[in-house]
Amino acid sequence: MSRTTREIGTVYVTGGAGGLGAAVVDAVTEAGGRPAVLDRVPPSVDVPHAVVDLSDWDGATAAVEQLVATAGPPDAVVTAAGTDACGPLAEIEPDAWQRVIQVNLFGTVAVVRACLPHLERSRGTVVTVSSTLGLRGADAATAYSSSKFAIRGFSQALAAEYAGRVGVTCLVPGGMRTAFFDGRDERFKPAPDQDLNDPASTAGAVITALTQPVGSEIREMVVMASGEPSWP
Repeated sequence: MSRTTREIGTVYVTGGAGGLGAAVVDAVTEAGGRPAVLDRVPPSVDVPHAVVDLSDWDGATAAVEQLVATAGPPDAVVTAAGTDACGPLAEIEPDAWQRVIQVNLFGTVAVVRACLPHLERSRGTVVTVSSTLGLRGADAATAYSSSKFAIRGFSQALAAEYAGRVGVTCLVPGGMRTAFFDGRDERFKPAPDQDLNDPASTAGAVITALTQPVGSEIREMVVMASGEPSWP
């Protein structure tokens, strides 16, 4: 007997004003869902949103409460917000290194924690976003790799803790054609001929995770351009 796919419902997307997050917002809308955004700036599309610096745990928690009041409780959350501080460890200012951990890891955990009571009631889904640099460390990426390795560990522990109550998928994307690389020193940008994925393709994988039937979960998925150099 086949199981029907899950309706997407209301999906909170961190980092939903740009990059992968904006692609997820578009994909959720196209799939009939209702996206709501948490980001430092408002999204370009007309969807419910809360402006928040995700390095602030209390601010992230309050932003979730704001969206619950304005958009309704979440059926899913996708934590696509992320930042980086490239360079040799000895050359990165401590505040910049710590901010990567605060945004990428603590921001993820704070939003997920605030959403969990709602997700448990609907047996909803969490999609965290790690990276191929959460599978293998890279030169000049100690902060980013540390945060993304930690997100994978958090996701695995969360899945064990909420098994049968909340679905957990860890998305592991490779490099994408987004503004994530803008403003970097040329040493830390992808090569001009590097094969980067379309964020819309990666967002399509998120929809696959969100529409799994209740009781079926994709625990981890790796999505990248065919020529991705950071994997395996």
